[in-house]
Amino acid sequence: MKHILVPTDFSASADNALDVAVNLAAESKAEIILMNSYETTGSAITDYMGVNREYDRQIIEETTTKLNEIKTRVVGTRNVSISTAVYTEAINESINNIIGDKNIDLVVMGTTGASGLKEKIWGSNTASVTQKSKKPVLVIPEEYKWSAPKKILFATNRFEDTDDILQPLFDFVHLFKAQTLAAVFSNEDTDIAGIVMEHSRNIHQFEQKLKTKFGETLTAEHLSGDSFIQTLEDYITENQIDIVAMVSHHRSFLDSIFHSSATKKMAYHTQIPLLVIPEKQTT
Repeated sequence: MKHILVPTDFSASADNALDVAVNLAAESKAEIILMNSYETTGSAITDYMGVNREYDRQIIEETTTKLNEIKTRVVGTRNVSISTAVYTEAINESINNIIGDKNIDLVVMGTTGASGLKEKIWGSNTASVTQKSKKPVLVIPEEYKWSAPKKILFATNRFEDTDDILQPLFDFVHLFKAQTLAAVFSNEDTDIAGIVMEHSRNIHQFEQKLKTKFGETLTAEHLSGDSFIQTLEDYITENQIDIVAMVSHHRSFLDSIFHSSATKKMAYHTQIPLLVIPEKQTT
């Protein structure tokens, strides 16, 4: 990791994510890019009159000042490099633009979580970014307090084992010399019996592939239950996992309507950092 992006809305959740990013940057010698996304609005008439331009200019100046104040505060206490940026598009567009502009390796964002109707209807910026970012996103719960991870879990139901997908995961493993666990999930309610049996049979082969590819001492386990999130949360608690990693897969429009994203739901519910790795990443 050479460049870590930290989007902020100046909330407590974003401040906590920045604290985690600072610790990661100190460990990896990476530069932090602290950014805010401000989506400009207006009409042809108000733009012609200069009303919106002046308002936007003031907002951008105030935002730049806030970012620089945070930078000064952090640099004054920690030996890290920080630059700032203000983008004027929607959050997802801004993040993917700055990923290309600044060669970002990792995005670190805070989340306050959500439940019930709020989760289903409104969602959150962070959960949305995990689905659309071109680079891995590390989701930080608001109440999480940083500690160097000792156990990192890769949770999946697809047996991903290619270098381009899993390298961000093993970058974390190498950086902190953490123990690695892999869990392949089968849904007892929706998966046909053949798939559950296939997952059970293939788990040892999957473990050996990961060991061969990445040279890691790891263990892989087959998990099953009627709820992926609940089964995963129980496993995380029982095994004292510090970071959980998942792959975000691109889905069709119909699939996105009828089947909720596991990574997006996990972004709402996780109590520990969640590393979301996009299926296809930019170089």
